[in-house]
Amino acid sequence: MTERHIPADLPARIQHYIDGQFVDSEDGDTFDVLDPVTNETYLQAAAGKKADIDKAVAAARRAFTEGPWPKMLPRERSRVLHKIADIVESRDQRLAELESFDSGLPITQALGQARRAAENFRFFADLIVAQHDNAFKVPGKQMNYVNRKPIGVAGLITPWNTPFMLESWKLGPALATGNTVVLKPAEFTPLSASLWAGIFEEAGLPQGVFNLVNGLGEDAGDALVKHPEVPLISFTGESRTGQIIFGNAAPYLKGLSMELGGKSPAIVFADADLDVAIDACIFGVFSLNGERCTAGSRILVQRDIYDEFVERYAAQAKRIKVGDPQDPTTEVGALVHPEHYEKVMSYVELGKTEGRLVAGGGRPEGFPTGNYVAPTVFADVAPDARIFQEEIFGPVVAITPFDTDEEALALANDTKYGLAAYVWTSDLKRAHNFAQSIEAGMVWLNSNNVRDLRTPFGGVKASGLGHEGGYRSIDFYTDQQAVHITLGEPHNPTFGKN
Repeated sequence: MTERHIPADLPARIQHYIDGQFVDSEDGDTFDVLDPVTNETYLQAAAGKKADIDKAVAAARRAFTEGPWPKMLPRERSRVLHKIADIVESRDQRLAELESFDSGLPITQALGQARRAAENFRFFADLIVAQHDNAFKVPGKQMNYVNRKPIGVAGLITPWNTPFMLESWKLGPALATGNTVVLKPAEFTPLSASLWAGIFEEAGLPQGVFNLVNGLGEDAGDALVKHPEVPLISFTGESRTGQIIFGNAAPYLKGLSMELGGKSPAIVFADADLDVAIDACIFGVFSLNGERCTAGSRILVQRDIYDEFVERYAAQAKRIKVGDPQDPTTEVGALVHPEHYEKVMSYVELGKTEGRLVAGGGRPEGFPTGNYVAPTVFADVAPDARIFQEEIFGPVVAITPFDTDEEALALANDTKYGLAAYVWTSDLKRAHNFAQSIEAGMVWLNSNNVRDLRTPFGGVKASGLGHEGGYRSIDFYTDQQAVHITLGEPHNPTFGKN
């Protein structure tokens, strides 16, 4: 392995950011943050607890009730969001460098995520100005119109995979609509999140509108979910954590948006363009180190082309370049944390008893340390296998044959998840009908995962609750108030008249 590149000017510690100030935890507690290539501690982060969340929520609440942000015209908020996007774009190389170092993502993919973060802010900056609200008229009798109003303090809990981009995906619409926020980033990857404070200050976001509390999910995240003055929780993470959040938020009847786990199928029919399908199915599970919720981690292949597909797919997987996340030629880097590495490796060992190993299967050559997993491919995997049913969240894929369209659909729907699906076929009628029958929140036909920010993003079954994206995000982060006006004679049934 080549010499490790370490970004310049790494901080030795990370604090919370509350009411415009960087502060330590109330109790002074910290936690270690690890470099995923060496698994050595490279900084200490403040470990937030209930007291810190209480301070952050109080600041956000004060900024909501007393500050200018919720009362500003959409165009005024839009200008601030565009400035945020400009600053993020201008610092994309630095953001990518820190994100790659902290998470183990390949630098080129981290750079793409940084640019998407800027685009998320730009999109919602434009949308909030162009937004229109409904009006309903009954000529001469009644008019009804809708007011949209920001709700208050939004609690945003984000995951460790592509953290900066996913933070922007929540921060953009929450701020655009006039809410104030408390962000709790994932404890494995707090580095890039620590840059938001400076970006927002430079862009002119008023004090107290953005607050950040680092910490463990069971401490800081739990306190945020249970806080009575946080009416909204947007969460991205695993399904089990989503269930806990759902239960803890229930007594407060909070608004919840939860994008959870996935075990998404990629269905390849015999009439598909095989070259393109193989490329897409390789990218769909091995990009972002396989640590992506929409990964096409179950590939269902029609039996006529099954042997050829498996042979070519395995050969291509073996050619994927594993390397230092900071090396621009690296295609798969290091997994985020030793805990997650152990989980993924346990599934690799399990897979050797549940399928036919055709590529990878362990630590790649030349990487004696760090959280490196060779791109791993199992063929002939039965539908009841755990590697078929359970989310692995790493560079591991299961391939399963099918004969008929009906069998393919049954296999595609045969997990508790329902986030995404990918269909490869040249039959237009089949593509559309099959897509409609798949139990998934999103389906891509003859395409890998290409996002249009106007479309709803979310899953069904164990993959989530609610949708964000475009106007769905505006809906989630605003209250819709209907106002009714009588234009003619009032229609009042009279009670108690002589």
